[in-house]
Amino acid sequence: MSAQRSALDGGRWHFNHGPIDIVAEARGDAEAVAAAHEAAWLRFRGVLDELVAELPLLRQPVGAGCALQGRIARRMWNACAPLRAGFITPMAAVAGAVAQELVAFYERPGIERAWINNGGDIALHLAPGQSARVGLFADLARFDPSDRGPLLTDGQFAIDAAIPARGVATSGWRGRSFSLGIADSVTVLAASAAEADAAATVIANAVDVDDPGIHRRPASACKDDSDLCDIPVTTGVDALAPAQVRRALDAGAARAEALQRLGLVHAAVLVCQGQWHVLQPLSSQTMGPPPQLTDGTPSAAAGSVFA
Repeated sequence: MSAQRSALDGGRWHFNHGPIDIVAEARGDAEAVAAAHEAAWLRFRGVLDELVAELPLLRQPVGAGCALQGRIARRMWNACAPLRAGFITPMAAVAGAVAQELVAFYERPGIERAWINNGGDIALHLAPGQSARVGLFADLARFDPSDRGPLLTDGQFAIDAAIPARGVATSGWRGRSFSLGIADSVTVLAASAAEADAAATVIANAVDVDDPGIHRRPASACKDDSDLCDIPVTTGVDALAPAQVRRALDAGAARAEALQRLGLVHAAVLVCQGQWHVLQPLSSQTMGPPPQLTDGTPSAAAGSVFA
């Protein structure tokens, strides 16, 4: 099937090709926005074939050197390379890297802000003085696709153009990709969407604890072409004792803090079974008040980040 696109309300566009599902939105001069949407669409049409051509290499663990050729593939590798002390393949950054590739077409005069949402991994363009508000939906298990009302988020945060973050990504054991941990969601802000995607994967993997209530199977038994091969991935998590949940979150928080000290993470929110940990930015330039993960509020602006 070839790539498809359709217009959505509010001037947004939906691009779809196989597993890639994009919602693109921009604000600014109408002609500039229309030209950016068209340029992004033209680029999008070749993205899947480009990635499939290098898929065998993209599924290999990141090593000391990059043999990949495509621009998106190399971006995936570069985002994962600083994390290669543990097992990671470039596929850990695929959604963010694709979003980042497309948002570049909106970085032009006349466009105030734009966002590419690739299944919850978001790349942002913010002109000076602009900001975007992101809604956080912490637990995908509570999402009801039949509910046609406004999406109620668990919290929101603003990203200002002055802060060094243009990527937002979320990972968790209920998401589209496999996870080694038990986080319902780990949302990361980083310099780019590809870097946020890779970091969210690694931090979510670290939210873990030994407990008989955690169920796992080899990735190959869940999906025969998984890049994780026979590594056990989480397939179910029973209700755990609050102390166990806190231990798992503490382990993930320690990993997030280590990545933040290396400059790979700007801020993060970790959620597991009703408990959470907010990793604030190190600098005085903050992303705004920390998300309040208690009462739902309607999402807006760049939409919601899903696990």
